[in-house]
Amino acid sequence: MLTAEGFMKEAILEAEKDEAEVPVGAVVVYKGRVIARAHNEREAGRPFAHAEMLAMERACQALGSRRLHGCTLYVTLEPCPMCAGALMMAELDACVFGAFDLRQGCCGSVYTLPEDPAFFHRVRCTGGVMEDACADALRRFFSSRRESK
Repeated sequence: MLTAEGFMKEAILEAEKDEAEVPVGAVVVYKGRVIARAHNEREAGRPFAHAEMLAMERACQALGSRRLHGCTLYVTLEPCPMCAGALMMAELDACVFGAFDLRQGCCGSVYTLPEDPAFFHRVRCTGGVMEDACADALRRFFSSRRESK
C-alpha cells in the first residue's frame, strides 16, 4: 500500500499533465487506493475546474454518493476558499497537501476553514507533504511564464 508520499507523487504526476495549466494535481484515496484523479482545467475556459473540485466530483461518481466518507484528498497545493468549502460539503475524512499557499490557502495558511468548529463537518488537514517538490513545480511554471513575457 502507498504511503502519504506515494499518493502525493501520484498527485504530482497528475499536476504535470497539462503544460498550459498551473501545475496542481489531486487524487482521492479510498481504502488504500486511488479512485479519482484530476489536474487543473481552468485555462480550458472552466474557471471553477480546480484539480480538487474535479477529483472530488469524479470520486463521488466512482462511489455513487455525494459523500466521500472514508476518503482522503491528496493535492499538490493548499486548497483555496472554494475548494476548502467543498472538502467539508463532500464530507471527506482528510486533506493532505504539499505546498502552502500563503496568499489564499484555507487549510492552514490564511485560514483553516475545514477545521472550523462553526461548521457541522470538519476535515483534518495536513500540509507540507513533499512540500519542496510541489512548490518547485509551481515555481518553475511561473518562472517560465515570466520569462516568456
